[in-house]
Amino acid sequence: MYGLKELLEKENMRLSKINEVINNRLIDVPEGEMVCSSSHGKWVYKLKSKDEKGKRREKYIKKENMKMIRDLAQKEYNLRLKRLVEHRLKQISRLNKEYRDEEIEEIYNNLHDAKREIISPVELTWEQRVNRWKNMKYTGKEFSADCPIIYSKKGERVRSKSEKILADTFYDMGIEYKYECPIRLKGYGIVYPDFTFMSKRCNGVMYWEHDGRMDDPQYAVKAVRKIDSYIRNGIFPGERLIITYETSNYTLNEKVVKEYIEKYLI
Repeated sequence: MYGLKELLEKENMRLSKINEVINNRLIDVPEGEMVCSSSHGKWVYKLKSKDEKGKRREKYIKKENMKMIRDLAQKEYNLRLKRLVEHRLKQISRLNKEYRDEEIEEIYNNLHDAKREIISPVELTWEQRVNRWKNMKYTGKEFSADCPIIYSKKGERVRSKSEKILADTFYDMGIEYKYECPIRLKGYGIVYPDFTFMSKRCNGVMYWEHDGRMDDPQYAVKAVRKIDSYIRNGIFPGERLIITYETSNYTLNEKVVKEYIEKYLI
C-alpha cells in the first residue's frame, strides 16, 4: 500500500501522545483494583488488594467515597489502554523499520536494464504510470468567442487570470499538469477539470477545480452541483479533489495554493 509509511508515522505520533497522557494519569492513583456487582438493583463496589504478606483482601467501598470509586475505574481503563497502546507502538516500530513504500518498485528498478526490457512487472512503476498518463492525448474544452485571450507560461490558453496564476505556479514548481482534460462523471456527464495531475500522495490521478465566481448565485449552484457529482463518483475533496474559490471581494490566495501543492502534489 503506497503511503502506508506516512500513515504508520502519523499513528506512531498519535499513540505516543496517548501514552504520555496515560502515564501522567497513572501518577498518584489508589492501590488495588475495583470489582463491581449488582445487589437488589444497586451497584456494589469492592476494593481488591494485597496486604504486606501478599495475601489477597477484599473490602466494600462506601458509596460516599465516590472519588475513590471513580479513580479506581479510571485507573483500570488507563492500564488496559496502556497495555494496548504500548503493544501497538512496538508493532509499528518493527514494521516501520522494515517497510518502504517503494520496496516492490525497487525490485524492478534494481534489475539490469537488459532484464527490465524483457520482463513484465506485477504492477507498473510510478514513473511508468506517469509517462503513460503524460502520453495520453486529449481534446480540451473549446473557447467561446467572447472568452479573454490569456496564455500561461507553458504556452497554453486559459480562461482567467486566476487560472494563469495556478498554471504558472505549477509550471514554476516543475509540476506536470493537464489543463481541462475531460472526464465523465456518472450522473452528470463530461466535465473538464481545470487541472489534472498524477499525485504520488494519492497514488493516482488528482483534480483541481477553481471556482472563481462563487458570489454569483447561478454560477455557485452549478459549481456545487459539479462538486457533488465528483463526490458521488468517489472523488472526494481532500483526497483526489482540490477546490479553490474566489468571489468579487475575495481573490485567489496564493499562500493557500502553495500549501495545497506541498500537501498533495510534491
